[in-house]
Amino acid sequence: MEDIIATLRACGVQPTPQRIAVARAVLRNASHPSAQQVWERVKRVHPTVSRATVYNTLNLLAAKGLVKAQVLSEGVVVFDPHVAPHHHFIDEQTGAIYDVPWEAVRLRGELSLPSFEVREYQVVMRGRKRRER
Repeated sequence: MEDIIATLRACGVQPTPQRIAVARAVLRNASHPSAQQVWERVKRVHPTVSRATVYNTLNLLAAKGLVKAQVLSEGVVVFDPHVAPHHHFIDEQTGAIYDVPWEAVRLRGELSLPSFEVREYQVVMRGRKRRER
């Protein structure tokens, strides 16, 4: 828990018990949780925490660069604790979201868009994850 508190303080976020619980639920999770999922997890520890507190904290963590808020599935914002550049694979059968290393995908032509100033990009792939043998 001390590492979460230190991380919050380093970013100028006052570490209240609710904020620590929200940060723990999203920063120590590789599953790209939605705000609803984070709220459900935090409620187990802090039953009186409001949905607004969770949403506001998630938005604060995103503003501070600790997570990225992304729409990877239709209409659902998920919070990604992996903020370094990477791509995503979404398993259409299970809904699971997987991080794909940046160097695993090569694009051609991203520099041949003279009408656009590209700030960032990512590839979102959809399909089924193969069973490991």
